[in-house]
Amino acid sequence: MISADKGKLALTGVLTGAAAVVLTLLGNPGNMGFCIACFLRDTAGALHLHTTATVEYVRPEIIGIILGAFAMSVMRRDFRPSGGSSPVLRFVIGFIVMIGALVFLGCPLRMVLRLGGGDLNALTGLLGFTAGIGAGCLFLSSGFTLGRAERQSALEGAAFPSLTIIVYVLFLAVPALFLFSESGPGSMHAPAAASLLAGLLVGIAAERTRLCMAGGIRDIFLIRDFTLITGFAAIFAASLAGNLLTGSFHLGFTGQPVSHPYHLWNFLGMFAVGLGSVMLGGCPLRQLILAAEGSSDSVFAVFGMIAGAAAAHNFQLASAADKGPTVGGKIALVAGIIILAAIASLQTYRGRK
Repeated sequence: MISADKGKLALTGVLTGAAAVVLTLLGNPGNMGFCIACFLRDTAGALHLHTTATVEYVRPEIIGIILGAFAMSVMRRDFRPSGGSSPVLRFVIGFIVMIGALVFLGCPLRMVLRLGGGDLNALTGLLGFTAGIGAGCLFLSSGFTLGRAERQSALEGAAFPSLTIIVYVLFLAVPALFLFSESGPGSMHAPAAASLLAGLLVGIAAERTRLCMAGGIRDIFLIRDFTLITGFAAIFAASLAGNLLTGSFHLGFTGQPVSHPYHLWNFLGMFAVGLGSVMLGGCPLRQLILAAEGSSDSVFAVFGMIAGAAAAHNFQLASAADKGPTVGGKIALVAGIIILAAIASLQTYRGRK
C-alpha cells in the first residue's frame, strides 16, 4: 500500500513533470520546462549581473515557486524565520553548486527532465549526482554540521519573498530596467502568465511535500527511506509520458537541446551539485522553498547560486551546448569540489568537538 506521504509526493512529481512538458510546448527551451539553475542564471542576466546576451530573462517560474511556497507556509503556519547557521559558508557552497550545474547544464530537476526527454547524457549526470550525495552522506554520518539556526523576526523572514515581488512588479511595469535575450535559450520562454502559474502550483505542492531531488537519494543512503524518492520517480514518469505523447522524446546522446556529451564533466558537475546539496540540506529547488519559508540561511545559498551563475558567464566557466566546458570551467569545477571537501572535512571535525 502506498503511504499518504508517498501519494502526495507522487502527485507533486506528476504535477511538476507535466507542467515542465507544457511549458516546453509553450516556448521554454527543450527539456527545460523547469530548471532552477538555468532560470536563476537567466534572471541574473536580466538583472545585469552577467553579460551573456543569450541567457537574459526574468523567469516567472522562479517568482512563482517562491511566492507559492511563501503563501502556503504562511497559511499552514510553516513560516518560521530562522538563520545564522554559517551563512557565508552556505553562500560559498551555493556558488560552487551553481558552477557544477552550469558545467552539466542543468540542476537536478532538469537532469530528471532531460532523462524524461531521452537525453542519455543525463545518465552520467545522475551517476555523479548520486556519488556526490553518497560522499555527503559519509560526512553527515561522521558528524558534519553547519551549525544551528536561531529564530529570527518575521520581517527578516519576509524580506526575500518581498524582494521577489518587487522584482516581478518592476519586470511587468518597467521592463526597460532589465535585459532580454533576442536569441538563444533566454529568448525561448512560455507566456509569463503560464510560467508564473506553473511556478505557483509547483511552489505550493513542493512546500507541502518537501520535494527534494537530493533528499530522496540521501534518505535511501542514510535511513533506507524511499519516501522522498517517490517525487523524483514521478517527475521522470510524467515527463517521459508527456514527451512520448507530444512527440518530444528523442533518445540518444547527440542532438539533445542545451546538452553536451562530455561525460566526465557531466559526472563531476553533478557530483559537485550532489555533495553541495547534502551540505546545504537540500537541492536548489529545496533551497528556494526553504528561503520562502523564512530561512535566511537558504537565502544566502540562493544568493550564492545567483553569484555563481554571474561568475560562470562573466568568466566563461559554463559549458556550451554540444561543446562542453571550457578549460576555465574545468579548473573552476575541480577547485570547487576540493573546496567543498575541505569545508565538509573542517565542519565534520568541528561537529565532533
